[in-house]
Amino acid sequence: MAKGKSKYICSNCGATFPRWYGKCPNCLSWNTLVEEKITNSKKGNFNIETEAIPKPITEIEENINLKRLSTGFRNLDEALSGGFITGQVTLLSGEPGIGKSTLLLQVASNIAKTGKKVIYISGEEATNQIYLRGKRLNALSGNLYILSETNLEVILNAIDKLTPEFLIVDSIQTIYSPRLESIAGSVSQVRETSGKLTEIAKQKSLPTVIVGQITKEGSIAGPKILEHLVDTVVYFEGERGQAYRVLKIIKNRFGATGEIAVFNMTSYGLKEVEEPSSLFLSEKPQNKAGSIIFPYTEGSKPILVEIQALVSKSFYSIPQRKTQGVDINKLSIITAILEKEAGLKLGDKDIFINIVGGIYIKEPAVDLPLALAIASSYFNKPIPSDIAVFGELGLAGETRSVYYTDLRIKECKKFNINKIIAPRFTDNNDKEVIKVSNIKEAINILFP
Repeated sequence: MAKGKSKYICSNCGATFPRWYGKCPNCLSWNTLVEEKITNSKKGNFNIETEAIPKPITEIEENINLKRLSTGFRNLDEALSGGFITGQVTLLSGEPGIGKSTLLLQVASNIAKTGKKVIYISGEEATNQIYLRGKRLNALSGNLYILSETNLEVILNAIDKLTPEFLIVDSIQTIYSPRLESIAGSVSQVRETSGKLTEIAKQKSLPTVIVGQITKEGSIAGPKILEHLVDTVVYFEGERGQAYRVLKIIKNRFGATGEIAVFNMTSYGLKEVEEPSSLFLSEKPQNKAGSIIFPYTEGSKPILVEIQALVSKSFYSIPQRKTQGVDINKLSIITAILEKEAGLKLGDKDIFINIVGGIYIKEPAVDLPLALAIASSYFNKPIPSDIAVFGELGLAGETRSVYYTDLRIKECKKFNINKIIAPRFTDNNDKEVIKVSNIKEAINILFP
């Protein structure tokens, strides 16, 4: 491609093409190709001056110089498998106003108060705005440096002069490189700036957190290569009308994925929730149909959450199906299983599902409690508060085993929930665990 011409980059997969297509030939997504101007072109032969020799994995020594940097939040440290590692690049995303900047300013202050130099790069707020928030959060420290800048060259120069020990960039979509003609937030700018920041983080062994904006569909804005480039991907979730915030580790090259940390948003910032289970169950209604306890976990830390279902006669030609905290397609599948395998007549019923606390659940273990919550509301019979349920459902109505069985049962018993309904092939011999083979057997046990 010669100078002055254009190339087209897919905003979904990052593939590059010499001309525009309506559908990306690589990932087959529609209307995702974005035009980018080519400002320079480097041609020439590659000169290999050094030789790289592969080593057997058995001869590679463990790097004992990797050190963990505490965030100042115990639950967050546990979710990150001990804290940030030198050179680790973390991508933090979440909806606008969810509390990303608040969390990072508190983390930056906690690290700065230990005597380490921290630089907070903000491309969205002025320095006095960050100061006012820091004053409200009691997050002021002489080791915390603020820079309101969007030019990548200026940012890199500031990093060289300050030599910080922790770096925050908020957000990557506002940073631009003057070497590219495209605007900040474009595919090429996000790829260029994030790649350069990652390179600097690795060279200087500098723990770095990059904030990534999300699209209206809930995915991280920019090319998918952004998620592949970083070491850790973190989602910050929660409902704006509620005080609870859940931080999920989606990807982690230095620890386990699926770990979570729960926070409570207050006027003075985010507070750790030591016992999320007791918090989510504190307002659970007693003797009300459609409510059930589910031991939720995607990592090593289970949480007891309440699933609510409301089944009512529909006054529309097409019954309503609404969900909050779970995929609506899952509700459609569960409804079809209940109709065919359990004989529930749900074709003329409106069904509403709510996961209390603003948590969004994707794991398959939610299938069985979701189905039983719907059945409870359908029969208008409450499920006892000392019963918890977990398990996956197949399309034939059969129950299937899930991961982290012992952790779920242990968390239930910690809160005096001794009766647990679980899949038939659950690998646990506890006498209080009631094993069921299919959804109809589970319904007959709860609603004889």
